[in-house]
Amino acid sequence: MYRSYKMIFLYLLLPFVLTGCWSSKEIEDLAMYTGMALDIGQPAPIEEEFEAKGAEYSKHNKVMTTIQIVPMKTVGTKDKNNTGSTKKPYLNVSGSGDSILEIFRQFSIRLDRPIIGHHLKVIVISSKLLRKQTIEQMSDFVLRDNDIRPSTKVYISQGDAKETLESSEPNEIPSFHITGMYRNQMRTSKVLDFVTLSKLDALMKTKRSFVLQNLVSGGGQIEFSGAGIIKGSSGHWIGNLNQEDAECLAWITNKGKAGAIKAYDWDNQPLTYEIKSIKSKISPHVDEGKISFKVHLAVEGRLIETWNKNNIPSTNYYAEKTSKIIEEKFAKMVQALMNKLQSKYKVDVAGFGNRLAIVYPSVWKQVEDDWDDTFSRSEVNFTYDISVTDFGSITETE
Repeated sequence: MYRSYKMIFLYLLLPFVLTGCWSSKEIEDLAMYTGMALDIGQPAPIEEEFEAKGAEYSKHNKVMTTIQIVPMKTVGTKDKNNTGSTKKPYLNVSGSGDSILEIFRQFSIRLDRPIIGHHLKVIVISSKLLRKQTIEQMSDFVLRDNDIRPSTKVYISQGDAKETLESSEPNEIPSFHITGMYRNQMRTSKVLDFVTLSKLDALMKTKRSFVLQNLVSGGGQIEFSGAGIIKGSSGHWIGNLNQEDAECLAWITNKGKAGAIKAYDWDNQPLTYEIKSIKSKISPHVDEGKISFKVHLAVEGRLIETWNKNNIPSTNYYAEKTSKIIEEKFAKMVQALMNKLQSKYKVDVAGFGNRLAIVYPSVWKQVEDDWDDTFSRSEVNFTYDISVTDFGSITETE
């Protein structure tokens, strides 16, 4: 009996010793923002209307910040014929100023719920903005804010960044859509490895040049289109790499495992080679103080499409002939990238400096402070090993 009383007493005491989060807030009372866009500072249309009625505060319009709030009560907008509505599950709110935190506090006098960034998925920064402001300035607040996770992905936009947070699909949330687009990297190397806030912080501290995946928008849709180059010494955007350049960059750095190379055969008919595997090896060499690199690319793939019906596309002779055409196209693409890196932009964003630092650490210490300029004068030679392993579902063989 004593034992039973003791157990009952312990059960009654248990609720008093359980810990809880006394400062917790119900999710329904908060406004979660999952996307952020940073553009050149100019008052949003609604801000201009507010300011015309005296709603002003001291600021310089250096940056426009747009946040995407979810979930939202359904927002309806009538169509041209006034017969239906387009419903959006998100709300985009914009504000301008010269402090991102101050802009966020201004949102507090416009919204009915406090905004929180615990679930921020993507940050998109306009290349136009990064011409004027440095990436360190634009990322300072988000790196300091404890609410924002270091796993948040960072992108560059060609055009207004806020447009990447708009969608023509009624049930689509653009910030979630951008996050999910990375899954297609298994199909094409045009989808680069994403850069998180934590990785961005490390890249900025090294003062080394790097790239961020470029986003373009049009017709309410979004596309990955190449990459934007950030100059390490200045922190400014200096130019873009196109989609083929981005592919080659992924292949050289051993981060791209897929892709399709289209070329034209001896009859000027298109043929397409699908990459199944690719390996890159960068070998630095130092001879009497002169730095050079040898890069070997070993590629295996299959001929997946050809419009020329005058040849049997499954013979060894055809495979050898096709391999040479693919190799020429491959070399042309790689050379176009290297011309941009070494001559046009004079930056190393392909990891050549990393290899030099590993193999020749003493040499690297001498050149690391001015590596981009040294790299632009270094000789880089490529060799290729292109093989056609199969021809898809072809039954006719010889």
